[in-house]
Amino acid sequence: MRRRGWIESALAGAAVLTLLAGCSSSDDGGDKPTIEPATPAAAPVAAAAPTGEVTPFAAVGALLAEPSTGILAVLSDAGKTLSLIDKSGTRAVPLPGPAAALAAGKPGEILIAVPGKVLRLDAATAKVTEIAVDGDVRSVALRADGDLVAGLAKGKVLILAPDGAVRESISGLASADAIDTSTDTIVVLDRRQSALTELNLPDKRLGLTLRSGDGATNLIGDHFGRRIVTDTAGAELLVYTADPLVLRQRFPVGSSPYALAYDQRSETVWVTLTGSNQVVGYDLSTGIPVEVGRYPTVRQPNTVTVDARTGDLFVGSATGDGLQRISADQRKRGQ
Repeated sequence: MRRRGWIESALAGAAVLTLLAGCSSSDDGGDKPTIEPATPAAAPVAAAAPTGEVTPFAAVGALLAEPSTGILAVLSDAGKTLSLIDKSGTRAVPLPGPAAALAAGKPGEILIAVPGKVLRLDAATAKVTEIAVDGDVRSVALRADGDLVAGLAKGKVLILAPDGAVRESISGLASADAIDTSTDTIVVLDRRQSALTELNLPDKRLGLTLRSGDGATNLIGDHFGRRIVTDTAGAELLVYTADPLVLRQRFPVGSSPYALAYDQRSETVWVTLTGSNQVVGYDLSTGIPVEVGRYPTVRQPNTVTVDARTGDLFVGSATGDGLQRISADQRKRGQ
């Protein structure tokens, strides 16, 4: 391991929870049957040296490599500190509250979910624009039309104009923990129900909902329109398509899968296994996930992201064991 300062199938039998018909209202999903949200496994002491380069860093809560610039955004200190890292160094960005999530915005922009706000951060200048939101924002995503989608802790989903004006407010979930807008159909992950839900925007209500494993935790989309979910409690990788929502692939990956990232250059989805301190890559093109790479990571790999320009993979330790970079070249050489 080198240390440096700069880091860089279809399953038609999927169970339908319910076809929800709730419309825009002030009601939340507080009366729905829920579970305790799944959490990553408490990782053991690392048994193998992490692949690639590891830079000392505080406990990492979220990671995002901004797609157009490659600037790495790192949340630490329980979401209170945001660092922007590139080859010129590290910049600290003050936040108005503890951040829950990071997401890609417009080219060069990073979206940040904080209580009562969505922040729009220019990655190059570190300038922050605040959009006020009535609620505890837990997730955020950008739509192709420029609107924002904000998920709140009590299950409400807001469609916001670029200036923050509320276009739609859709209730009925227990929590709105992750959002994917990779197609026109918005899909939301509810950890407290371990469920995936489409939004029916024309009717201003929730659409089809599917149970998502035993304890789903994270959701991403890819450019094929697939929605990829980690079932952390059930130790599986779940792959859906939407409109209508259908479970297409279900594959055991073991050892508490948690964080997700998609590398469009190699068509690989990367999954961290918190129970074994590993990150594993899968090719989804054959109808069943095919493993294409497995690497030891820093301890407690709760976060992962891919630099879309280079294919470099970054993994963050939630126990303060550092920030790891596995370059695309290293993976090609099998290192």
